[in-house]
Amino acid sequence: MIELQNVNKFFVTKAGKKYILKDATFSIPSEKNIGILGRNGTGKSTIMKMLGQIEFPNSGKIVSNKTFSWVMGVGGGFQGNMTGRANVKFVCRIYGKSKEEIEKSINFVKEFSELGDYFDMPIRTYSSGMKSRLTFGLSLAFDFDYLLIDETLSVGDARFRKKSKEALMKKIESCNVLLVSHDMKTLEDICDVGIVVDGGKMQYYENIKDAIAKYAEINKRAG
Repeated sequence: MIELQNVNKFFVTKAGKKYILKDATFSIPSEKNIGILGRNGTGKSTIMKMLGQIEFPNSGKIVSNKTFSWVMGVGGGFQGNMTGRANVKFVCRIYGKSKEEIEKSINFVKEFSELGDYFDMPIRTYSSGMKSRLTFGLSLAFDFDYLLIDETLSVGDARFRKKSKEALMKKIESCNVLLVSHDMKTLEDICDVGIVVDGGKMQYYENIKDAIAKYAEINKRAG
C-alpha cells in the first residue's frame, strides 16, 4: 500500500507558491498498476517521484513498505563520462549483484537497448532517447515491487515501442507500475487504477477507465 498523509508539495516562484499537491490524504491499495493523468504542467512526474519516494513533500508523509525503481523515462542519474556498460555495472554493484549476475545484467541491457557500439561510449554522447532505452533495459534487469515509468514507451520507432511494451507486460506479471502517460490506450491496457492531477489536487479512481473519462472532461473544459 502507498499512503499519503496530509501531503503538500509546492515550488516557490516569483508569483508565490505553486502547489502541485495540497493537503492530500488517501491510500492506494497494493498489487495495482497505477496510471497518472493530467495536463502538462500539473506535476504528474513530480507526483510519481514522490509516490516512488524519490522526491519528498514539503510537509506531510508518504508511507510505503514497497521497493521502487528509478524513473525509467529519465537518464539523469547516469554518470556522463562513464560508458553505458560502466554505468550498468556501477548500478548493479550498488544493488549488491554478484559477479555472475552483473555480467548477465550487462548482456541483457546491451541486447535490449540496441545501442550497439554506443554501449561502450560515454553517456554524454547519447541522445535523450538512447538514455531512456538504457534506463528502460536496466530497470527490467532488476526486481522491484513497482516500476516508475515516465512516457518511456513513446521512445524509439514503432518496432522498439512494441518490443518495450511486450517486455513491460511480461515484467509486470511479477511486479506493478506507476505510469505517467498521455497515451490513453497504453494506460487502459496496462493500468488498473488511476490518479488524475488537476489544480493542486489528486483524485483517485478505482477503475482506470473512470480516470481517463475525468481527464477527457478536464481537457474539454480547458479547451
